[in-house]
Amino acid sequence: MAVFDLYSKRKKRELGLGTDVFSYDEIPQGLRTQIVHIWTDAIGLPYVNPSEDWFAEDIQRRYQQIVQVLRREYAVFKLVSRRIDPNDPGVSQGELAEWFIGETNTDKLLDAIELSFRVIERLCGVHGYVGRGSSAGGVSRAAIDELNIRFREHGVGYQYSDGQIVRVDSQLIHKEVVVPALAVLRGAKYNNAQAEFLSAYEHFRHGKKQEALVDCYKCFESTMKIICTKRKWPFDPKAAAKDLVNVCLTNGLIPAYWQTHFNGLRSVLESAISTPRNKQAGHGAGAGPAPDIPDDLVSYVLHMTAATVLFLADAEGRLS
Repeated sequence: MAVFDLYSKRKKRELGLGTDVFSYDEIPQGLRTQIVHIWTDAIGLPYVNPSEDWFAEDIQRRYQQIVQVLRREYAVFKLVSRRIDPNDPGVSQGELAEWFIGETNTDKLLDAIELSFRVIERLCGVHGYVGRGSSAGGVSRAAIDELNIRFREHGVGYQYSDGQIVRVDSQLIHKEVVVPALAVLRGAKYNNAQAEFLSAYEHFRHGKKQEALVDCYKCFESTMKIICTKRKWPFDPKAAAKDLVNVCLTNGLIPAYWQTHFNGLRSVLESAISTPRNKQAGHGAGAGPAPDIPDDLVSYVLHMTAATVLFLADAEGRLS
């Protein structure tokens, strides 16, 4: 369903009451209710009596798949406290919605959002689902678009992208840098780099900042190794980022007249990605407490990694 620019929204903007700072610790009740509405549009709403609608069985199955994964992962037999038959697929939609509205753990709510929108994207968006023809994919894309709009409207700093919930610190950077980088990494040859990049975001979402820095560094290295392999440029498989950057420069990944600029960029990348990784995340903490890594440092490294992947891929594409 389309998102309407209601009078109340316009008035908030005019009064400067829009949300400029993202929150990460809470999924507001209003957002949860809107997500349940999106589920109803994209997955469907089964009838009480499945015999009234032959599509109801498919709809119930999708809700049951989501609920069964959550039950198993959270080690419970049912998500709600009231008496239900957990083996009855007809109760899954109500069980999921009731639990989702009442749950207090933000990470679990994000789990449910990520899982349900994977089902919407990969199972409900296929031709033939509940009688949808070519429109099936459009329905799933519209559901994802609305989810991401609702996140922004509520000032919640997450987006659903490439099958995962990722943290967003700057909407502009996310749109102009992260999303295009994910599009590049979606190519088959970049599978390893994509997994590392998405893993970095997943670690960051769960507060594992050291692991996020390490995966950024791995993604940076993997991207250069992939390009070197594709171009058949000799390199040591165990080479670190600095050596890989030198290989890329030596082989003209960028024009010669840009090398001074790129040397500066390389210095920034090595200090922003390699050095934090080596100093903060690449070694054991010993007997002392783990270092406190600021969120803004991890966010900066994530965005720098995305920008670097995009730059390197574009530069490689321009080579003859």
